[in-house]
Amino acid sequence: MDEPWGLSIQVGLPGQPVRHVLLDADAATARGLVGAVTRPATCVKGFLAPEEMAPWFPDGWEPLDPGFLMATDLRPGSVRAPDGYTVATETTGGVVSVRVLAAGGEPAARGQIGLAGDSCVFDQIITEADHQRRGLGTLVMGALTDAAVAGGAATGTLGATVQGRALYETLGWKVLAPLTGYTLDPAAAR
Repeated sequence: MDEPWGLSIQVGLPGQPVRHVLLDADAATARGLVGAVTRPATCVKGFLAPEEMAPWFPDGWEPLDPGFLMATDLRPGSVRAPDGYTVATETTGGVVSVRVLAAGGEPAARGQIGLAGDSCVFDQIITEADHQRRGLGTLVMGALTDAAVAGGAATGTLGATVQGRALYETLGWKVLAPLTGYTLDPAAAR
């Protein structure tokens, strides 16, 4: 949902029910948002260096690991699952989800994109620990990219962790800005 300061996203994960993304917020506006948050585990992120955002957050807010805003021009590719894995793609309400399943049917990797006209946002790209280092992250990114291009998207964006950044850079993604985040500690919720 669009807000005067940016976006509010209902993530729906137990560890992150809501994510607020500051797109155009000065310090006073950001402090107003932060002061109004009462839901535990709510996340606030912005495209600024940590030292710029830190003063906006009172006690009870915990910094997240550093991140990066990344983008790329999307190009379709060839997606092929390694032996023993299958890929399932599903689209619901403008969100495309990709799941990679191991031979026994257990989840091995996943990710999703939100389509918005000629652009899309990649999110929740995860490879399960027992299935890492097998190219499944690249497989998920390729399947999501193909779905995005088929849906009319030409540009992809994402928020990357330090570890994820390495994968995305090998796939041609570029860092645009730092991505700093804080989450409200459940014990500190009012």
